[in-house]
Amino acid sequence: MNRRLFLRLSTGLTVSSAALTWLFIRPAFAQDVDVNAVLSDPEAPTGGNPKGDVTIVAFLDYNCPFCKKSAPDLDKIVKTDGKIRLVYKDWPILTEASVYGAQLALAANYQGKYETAHAALMAIPGRKIGQDKMLAAVKASGVDMARLQSDLKKNGPNIMALLKRNLAQADSLGMNGTPTYLIGPFRTSTLDYPGFKEAVAEARRRQAAK
Repeated sequence: MNRRLFLRLSTGLTVSSAALTWLFIRPAFAQDVDVNAVLSDPEAPTGGNPKGDVTIVAFLDYNCPFCKKSAPDLDKIVKTDGKIRLVYKDWPILTEASVYGAQLALAANYQGKYETAHAALMAIPGRKIGQDKMLAAVKASGVDMARLQSDLKKNGPNIMALLKRNLAQADSLGMNGTPTYLIGPFRTSTLDYPGFKEAVAEARRRQAAK
């Protein structure tokens, strides 16, 4: 297994709407990164408005407490704004169980239930959650488990290929911890709802100024 799957979680940074100055000087993409591959991987689950004017790309791990902390605010900004396209990047870098959780969520995507499984996994409290709790959470979410297991067996190589692409993209972008959010042209770490709102507004202002 790639050594980055065991990358230790660094200290999270919660950014409020009053402390975003640093955010807007950090570009999301380096010059040698395939932007289209990051934004439009056909295998990557998406949410929100598919025709949204701002895209948020979320690199997440189901054993990351900071991912879990910001998940409700990310969900809220996508739903209340109505014009955000969300791209999920399962980036299981903390434990072997993180890889298992990502496989469950991505297998659920074949029955259109990725976000259902994703929400269930994000709702598990604590860190270093084991495979048994992850499986129980997905089962309790209402996902068709017989189909999930069948899809996981059938599409396992495709799922692992997607996880490897996500890892390669994170490496090429110089990321070193979860969560990492790409919001339009900007990159940041953990945000609360006001922080997401301001980041999205600033992304729109920058786009309009081009």
